[in-house]
Amino acid sequence: MPDLSSSASASKLEESYDRVTPAIALNANGGGRGLFRDFVDSFKKKQDDDVVGYDEETGTSSKMKKTIKSRHLLMISLGTGIGTGLLVGNGTALAKAGPGGLIIGYGVASAMLYCIIQAAGELGICYSGMTGNYTAYSSLLVDPALGFSVSWVYCIQWMTVFPLQLVTAAITIKYWTDTNPDIFVAILYFLIVFINLFGAKGYAEAEFLFNTCKVLMMVGFVILGIIINCGGAGNDGYIGARYWHTPGAFSTGFKGVCYVFCYAAFAYGGIEVMVLTASEQENPRKSIPSACKKVIYRILLIYMLTTLIVCFLVPYDAPELTSTGSASRASPFVIAIASHGISVVPHIINAVILVAVVSVGNSSLYSAPRLLLSLSEQGYAPKVFNYVDRQGRPLLCFLVAMFVGLLAFIAASDAEEDVFSWLLAISGLSQLFIWISICLSHVRFRDAMKAQGRSLGEVGYKSQTGYWGSWFAIIVSLFVLVAQFWVAIAPIGNGGKLSAKDFFQSYLAAPVLIFIYFGYKIYYKDWRLCIPATEVDLNSHRKIFDEDELKQEDLDWKEKMRTASIWVKIYHFWC
Repeated sequence: MPDLSSSASASKLEESYDRVTPAIALNANGGGRGLFRDFVDSFKKKQDDDVVGYDEETGTSSKMKKTIKSRHLLMISLGTGIGTGLLVGNGTALAKAGPGGLIIGYGVASAMLYCIIQAAGELGICYSGMTGNYTAYSSLLVDPALGFSVSWVYCIQWMTVFPLQLVTAAITIKYWTDTNPDIFVAILYFLIVFINLFGAKGYAEAEFLFNTCKVLMMVGFVILGIIINCGGAGNDGYIGARYWHTPGAFSTGFKGVCYVFCYAAFAYGGIEVMVLTASEQENPRKSIPSACKKVIYRILLIYMLTTLIVCFLVPYDAPELTSTGSASRASPFVIAIASHGISVVPHIINAVILVAVVSVGNSSLYSAPRLLLSLSEQGYAPKVFNYVDRQGRPLLCFLVAMFVGLLAFIAASDAEEDVFSWLLAISGLSQLFIWISICLSHVRFRDAMKAQGRSLGEVGYKSQTGYWGSWFAIIVSLFVLVAQFWVAIAPIGNGGKLSAKDFFQSYLAAPVLIFIYFGYKIYYKDWRLCIPATEVDLNSHRKIFDEDELKQEDLDWKEKMRTASIWVKIYHFWC
């Protein structure tokens, strides 16, 4: 069984993903030959003497320059994941469930997600330097087999998201032109690869720009949507709740609500990436709680409010919602504006949809290699993937992700829609498994702390939804899995007849997870359901805070806020 509480020598690469400044820009000699030599040398393996620090408290060493700042994390927490699921997938979800079903489905998913993010924030600060971050929590705190299976499924998910987003981008561009889509796939493929050659800083700066565009578009859409609904723009006058009466609030009843859950999981996917970046943040204890607090704004304003606006502007029986061809024509955001006689804004929204798709592709190429690297460092993947070059890039893992991304060049074939559906099948349900594992890890962490007589005062940040919030998220997630299984075996349409293709496109990730989980159990002959709470290792990899120091910091902060201006108090209350 892989040793998850290894010494510093076994985890010396765990924070070494990116030194971020490309060697090609660091040539001191200025000569062309020197530039080329430095560029070639940058791909050589990073040596042990490159380690810049060792944390005796957590038992981790680092070669990495921490380059992700609070402003980056703000936009990552607000905008990462705003892509295909929300901007395009909601169209199909609206057609299947109706506006009432869509809002209920997203409301349940939103409540669950807030609890998940709070649990991830608490564990993210405790284990900010741990190899694999939240993909490794369950191995240490719950069961190695669960950690192994969830980590692999999650890695596969992010591997497939990269070509999925490129295919989506090619479909989106069809809104403007029918030129061979592989041309645009190639352009975007090399753009995303180029960005990620700059490591964490390149990723963070690109996401800051991409997510700013996405958030501004969402704000603009809400304002324009309200104006259109009230009759201030467009050619339909006052709309109000017209489409909630005709054709109605629900398309297929409760089954439609169940159908929304998987789309909501896919739409919210990636929101936990801010925890994956913990080892590359300058001050996780400061930035992660702030980001967790801001997630509520993303849930309420970017997801719930925009979805509500769409539900007031687009009837669920609009033929464009289920159209084939350009995905952006099926985007409810484009339909909401274009169907009411406004001709210019849909092109702007379509451009932002393209930016959003590229952004999620960028996140996938950032996340997938690091997840594969963490699997290798935990002993869950071949050691050859431990290779980290002198610029801190997980080079071989990066090459694997690039190779998987070549699947996107299927965009020019007649099988484009099928490839999209299968890639989406792998990506959608996998998200639920990682969320369940995060909450299970949080529950077992709290159980172990109690069983071993440890104080929660050692924890740098405590989940605002607490122990029972994680249980709530677990129960809802399991309900979503059951609901999705029901929809998979009795799909909406076609008379509810079961189709093997439709079933596996809805539930493909589940058999993959089960196969990997029991494969681990059989190979290692470890049949424990979970690690007993009294045996959970609460020392390895964890940063243990001094309770007295934390109390003093809290007292100092309260005193500072007591004398602060009203505007400072308002800012820190909300942010």
